[in-house]
Amino acid sequence: MKKDKNILVVMPVKDEHKKTLEQHSQGNKFIYSSYDNVTQEMVQEANVIIGNVDPFYLQEAKNLEWLQLNSAGADPYVKKGVLPEDVILTNATGAYGPSVAEHMLAVLFSLQKKLHLYRDNQNQCEWQDEGGVMSLCGGTLLIVGLGDIGLYFARLMKNFDYHIIGIKRRPGQVPQDIDELHTMDDLDKLLPKADVVLSVLPDSKATRNIFNKDRFEKMKNTSILLNAGRGSAVNTEDLCEALIQGQIYGAGLDVTDPEPLQTQHKLWNVENVIITPHVAGDFHHPATLYRIVDIIAGNLQRYLEGEQLMNIVDTTTGCKF
Repeated sequence: MKKDKNILVVMPVKDEHKKTLEQHSQGNKFIYSSYDNVTQEMVQEANVIIGNVDPFYLQEAKNLEWLQLNSAGADPYVKKGVLPEDVILTNATGAYGPSVAEHMLAVLFSLQKKLHLYRDNQNQCEWQDEGGVMSLCGGTLLIVGLGDIGLYFARLMKNFDYHIIGIKRRPGQVPQDIDELHTMDDLDKLLPKADVVLSVLPDSKATRNIFNKDRFEKMKNTSILLNAGRGSAVNTEDLCEALIQGQIYGAGLDVTDPEPLQTQHKLWNVENVIITPHVAGDFHHPATLYRIVDIIAGNLQRYLEGEQLMNIVDTTTGCKF
């Protein structure tokens, strides 16, 4: 087992989390810090960093062997020159499925039942009927990016009798709760079938602006777009026009492009949009942090025992291998 390693933890962990991390790590030194208080010196001395440190510090991380992110997304860390070439990068895929999926489900139901409009009316002390609503049950769901979050969302939506179509980068075995599995090549022919489209795509050259004017024109005018991946997957100006022109019914966005969305941006004032500030996966739900710590503790044990790590990130795509 590896010993005498400096392990820098940059996460809001409590004593119980520290105990979980350190239980198989005797003979190694743990340094705990917050994101705001971490220093260049701490990063330079670390052999292992657990948590999302400022990428600026990593260029001088000469002793670093492994960076374990507390996020599923790895966008800032896969850019050329951020990490020394021999550093292993892993993410926390598997921790965020429940919290993000539940958040997006709540957003979807709010749009379908116009709860956002009634909240607006309540803020103005207005007693006003907003008219017809959509059923929560039945319909077709298209999930673009079928990872942990997408699969958990599918599991939830199965309870509401949805036909669920998944899109992955590569073909493979059809997962549980998925009725059809396709690759991105089929996106254009699948969009007209979908009542709800969930994007859980990472940021990459291949995914930027994938939801654009042409794609919105292929969608039903009663459809709802949800984005819980990266804002760059959606062309924001094209989305605004699609909503204003009635090409699609609504959008639920936990991510935007740009991010944060400027105060004066017209998307804020489009009626059937619910925007949350990239909070679906954060540490707001206590169970999420426990899941992150469990994933990292397992990887830390593998690292110290010289075994293959889980959730290694492909630095060319930003996705897990």
